[in-house]
Amino acid sequence: MSALTRLERLDDMFPELFRRFGRPLQWSEETPGEIKIDVTENDKDYLVRAEIPGAKKDDIRVTVDRNFVSISAEVRKEKEDKSDGGRVLLRETYYGSASRGFSLASEIDEKAVVAKLEDGVLKLTLPKRASAAARSIAIE
Repeated sequence: MSALTRLERLDDMFPELFRRFGRPLQWSEETPGEIKIDVTENDKDYLVRAEIPGAKKDDIRVTVDRNFVSISAEVRKEKEDKSDGGRVLLRETYYGSASRGFSLASEIDEKAVVAKLEDGVLKLTLPKRASAAARSIAIE
């Protein structure tokens, strides 16, 4: 079974339907929207790549609680067009927030998580917590 929960597998079948349910309609591709993620796994950890264009390092929050990962961001964009002597003729500004949460199959070692932001892409390394080995119980 995949590292993501069964709900995430269902979400893959109808991504736009479930992700956008309950959110306001988005009028422009430039406005803050959803956080798009890729999750890969190896023996030691999970690697998450999250696209958060327009977000600054200080405006992103990552929370790990056992096997649940939550990413949220405040996105601000200001664009000003001036002409003829510096008088503002057009100002396009937006402000909004986006968030995404998902569950993984293994618990995460919160103390060893590494997060880096490069060019609007958040890269997370989520080490798996060492689990106690299963042991056989002798029946008396």
